[in-house]
Amino acid sequence: MARIAPVDETSAPPGSQELAAAHVATGSRMTNMKWTLAHSPVALDALLQWYPLHDAIEPVLGQRRTWLFCHAISTASDCLICSTFFRRLLIDNGEDPATLALDDFDELIVDFGRRLGTDPHSVDDALHARLAERLDTAQIVTLTAFGAIMVATNVFNDALAVDLDGYLHTYAG
Repeated sequence: MARIAPVDETSAPPGSQELAAAHVATGSRMTNMKWTLAHSPVALDALLQWYPLHDAIEPVLGQRRTWLFCHAISTASDCLICSTFFRRLLIDNGEDPATLALDDFDELIVDFGRRLGTDPHSVDDALHARLAERLDTAQIVTLTAFGAIMVATNVFNDALAVDLDGYLHTYAG
């Protein structure tokens, strides 16, 4: 059970109502996490920065690899909501998250994501050098910031025991 009940479009503070309306206008969904964040407009705005970072890194990695990165972070940090969200994307696109076929670049991105999700101190010089063979400095910075905000969403969901959204229940692994 959630430690803090989500608000909705009528009970959220005005700043959060505006952010939620703008978010939905892009075709995105307001989830339990986002409605919980909406208690604080600044908190909602901070974690909605996931989207511009996603939009900056997806052209570099591609859609699937971006999902793999987020799934790796979320499974490594054991976040039910986030790992289930990315399981859903993989499953709905014909993949089995337990038996993913990964190329060398996929494995690198998954390794980086797992390390960010468990212990960012484990991102050593060797891993950074492998990233630098594939990505330029700005791309590594963007990917790392995107990973950090993904970790933040995991922490938020787990610390406040945000309830799994109904549409994700059948995808929980």
